[in-house]
Formats: sequence, structure tokens, C-alpha cells
Amino acid sequence: MNDETFLNERVEVVATFNDGLKLCVPRIFRQANGREVRITKLGLRHPTVVGRRTVHVFDVTDGQADYRLEFDSERLTWHLTREGDHYA
Repeated sequence: MNDETFLNERVEVVATFNDGLKLCVPRIFRQANGREVRITKLGLRHPTVVGRRTVHVFDVTDGQADYRLEFDSERLTWHLTREGDHYA
């Protein structure tokens, strides 16, 4: 991500789960202002530990901008933490 904006915005996410519940793939997210983003490509994904909680980090794109979504698997909440310009 280049020229990225750091956020901590709670978002609603539509995700699919494959291979049982082992692989989560975010497909669409909606921001508080109603803007809906359809994810076209999933990049890096990895779990990280925040205190005693596991947070799953997803770098995604809609083809126009890059985003970082984080899923707190204990609180069951999604946050948009970064948004940046997309460079092909």
C-alpha cells in the first residue's frame, strides 16, 4: 500500500468459509457511512496475537484501492485499519 491512511473503523463484512471453518475469505465490507466495497482479490492473510486475543489480518483490494481488514476472533468484530492507493 502506498499513500495509506491508518484507520480503526468498525465495518460489517460478508465472508465465506471454506475447508470447514479453517479458511475465511472476506468478500464485501460496508463502512459506517454506507459505502460498500466489493473485494476482488485477497492478498496476504495472517493471524497475529493482540494481548490474549487472536486477530486475523487480511490485505485485500477492490481493484481501485487497497485495504487492510482485521477480524477479532474472540469479539467477532471486523475493523478497517488501513486504506491506500492501488498501484498495479
